[in-house]
Amino acid sequence: MHLLAGLYVADTSRMGRGVFTSTPIAAGTFVEVAPVLVMEAAERILLDRTLLHDYLFEWGDGRDKVIVALGYVSIYNHACPSNCEYEMDYAGKSIAIKSVRNIAAGEELFINYNGDYDDLRAVWFEDLGGQYFS
Repeated sequence: MHLLAGLYVADTSRMGRGVFTSTPIAAGTFVEVAPVLVMEAAERILLDRTLLHDYLFEWGDGRDKVIVALGYVSIYNHACPSNCEYEMDYAGKSIAIKSVRNIAAGEELFINYNGDYDDLRAVWFEDLGGQYFS
């Protein structure tokens, strides 16, 4: 596991908790690489009945599996566009978070839950008219 020095989890004003940085981060920096726990579709049925439902990522070329990411990955909040993106390594069973622009000290790090940092489609909780809290 790799976690960039200066990252920390703190309360946010409107999204529960989030990941922040105490030091500036340059665009293109890998801020975290974390292992994942891969689960089959049948296990997702059970997970969808728990709080973990809100923290799952679809996994695999067919998106037929799900993962729980370890480290801080499941705490990054959603924004569109975001200041970070995530990359999945199926063979290595890991997920990486990378900055897509310069990020100032004290700023919250966001990922776009759609997978691409500038994908403008609404995500599931926006479709429901709700606000997401991590």
